[in-house]
Amino acid sequence: MEEQGAENGVADMAACYQGFDPGAYLQNNYSPAIADFERKDGLEPWKLACLHRAFTEGDVRGELLVDVGSGPSLYQVMSGCEVFNKVLLTDFLEVNRQELRSWLQDEGGCSMDWTPFLQHVCKLEGRPSSAWTEKAARLRQVIVDIVHIDVHSPQPLALDVLPSAGADCLVSAYCLESASPDLAAFTRALGHIGRLLRPGGHLLLIGTLGMTYYMAGPGVKIPTVPVNAAQVCASLKESGYTLIRLEVYRVPQDMMLCSDDSPGTFFVKAIKE
Repeated sequence: MEEQGAENGVADMAACYQGFDPGAYLQNNYSPAIADFERKDGLEPWKLACLHRAFTEGDVRGELLVDVGSGPSLYQVMSGCEVFNKVLLTDFLEVNRQELRSWLQDEGGCSMDWTPFLQHVCKLEGRPSSAWTEKAARLRQVIVDIVHIDVHSPQPLALDVLPSAGADCLVSAYCLESASPDLAAFTRALGHIGRLLRPGGHLLLIGTLGMTYYMAGPGVKIPTVPVNAAQVCASLKESGYTLIRLEVYRVPQDMMLCSDDSPGTFFVKAIKE
């Protein structure tokens, strides 16, 4: 009965996502009015700085980086594309995979202009913001595919997608807590994606703290698991990861969004045991 209940919860979450609107989601979370790079206390500069630091410390390296649950967004691999020669994007929803393909093919039709994000990451790397075109070209060069993933499956990716040794690094932003019906499912999903990662490989994980819902389109309200930092740490340990560090960002009162109720975000750097 417990296993059946877990399956029902996951199925209910999948049903919630059928109304997901990539354009509305991007507008709600990453439009210039929301992603203010002039504010040093802003969420986007904080996330990009966490990712930049993690990817440039020297221990995260290899050939293949897998982005777990990319959604319709790209910022999470803008630093990693300089370290890895192969980047695999993944998502559960075809509408999100199509949004990513639109950017990759560079033929118009993309819902989001990622230029400010690319420019900011260039600055973090000590390059002029005008180098964003080079970074965009590099990202398009190293993306090897955009494929379906199901983090609630013990085998999240098709068998022939990854080399037998697994990926060298996983990055995942706002996926697991947003796709899971409860903490137990969140923890299981961490274990499932760990099977994609080679022993000694790194996990870079970004997620919300204490968030119970977000809006994924007009009238599309998606429930999420309101995890806290201690629960994230416990889930990582249970799933076979060793925590290197956990950082927390608290949203300033005047920057709270009307599209979700998240008071904060966490960033994790961990290694697979």
